[in-house]
Amino acid sequence: MSSNNSSSKVVTVDEQALKQVDEQEVDDESFPVVDETPAFEAAVEQEVQAKVDANHPNGIVDTNDDRIHGATLEQEEKIRAREAGLERISAQAEFGQQQGRAKRARDIATRRSTEQREQFQKRAASVDPRADPERPDPRTDLTRSELAAVNEQSIRLAERLDGWSRAAISRRLAEAVVDGQNLTSAVVSVFEELETAPGQIVPIGALEDVSRQKVSIEGRVETLWDPSHPSIAQVGLIADDSGQTRVTIWEKSGAPWIKEGERVRIHGAARNWYEGRVSLAVTGWSTLHFPERGRWWE
Repeated sequence: MSSNNSSSKVVTVDEQALKQVDEQEVDDESFPVVDETPAFEAAVEQEVQAKVDANHPNGIVDTNDDRIHGATLEQEEKIRAREAGLERISAQAEFGQQQGRAKRARDIATRRSTEQREQFQKRAASVDPRADPERPDPRTDLTRSELAAVNEQSIRLAERLDGWSRAAISRRLAEAVVDGQNLTSAVVSVFEELETAPGQIVPIGALEDVSRQKVSIEGRVETLWDPSHPSIAQVGLIADDSGQTRVTIWEKSGAPWIKEGERVRIHGAARNWYEGRVSLAVTGWSTLHFPERGRWWE
């Protein structure tokens, strides 16, 4: 029975050929169409290498949009490192150019400042030869004994003149001596000159001898009285050891109020005359300071 089943399943070669012919595609003239496209199959070595590459960490496919297409992680790291290095070099070059521009700007500003200072000193020297920066030091023309005397007097004057160094005072004294004054006269004239120089606190008793319009004083408020006009905020007398003067504080100056008995320092007060005597006015260009206000023991 097994032999009958086996024989019933036997297919001859001719039947197989006819079946393939029936299933094969034919052209318009009933000739079978032969597919001539070659079929490529991977060799065993290629299949093995493909499996290794696919499972290696550097060969795993990454679908991240930031990844470089067609490059492994190792290759991508090298590319990224090279790009970062180029960006760093470019940034350093740009920063170096900025530093160079800043340095050139500072050099130009310094040179212009020096030129402007020299021009100012030359203009000042045309009015006062002593302001000439190229003027030789007059102390080199003094004898040893004269220089010693000038230095001794300059130390004494420096204790009485705020804001003036001993070297500046000694140079002024030497200039006066070289110009023909004796040392005593030079000391008096230099002291009066420096005491009333611009920016210095002028003794109230010396206000009449000052030629400039704006002065600075320091003294104590002796008395205050009612203003005679609405445009005047305060009016009173301020005195120091050398004398006293009338001070008018205008309303538009916005200056702080002063009190009787307190010490006040006024910078930039306008000098004028009232009833034949010098007086001062506090304007919007003036500043007031109170050395004794806010002291911890008060």
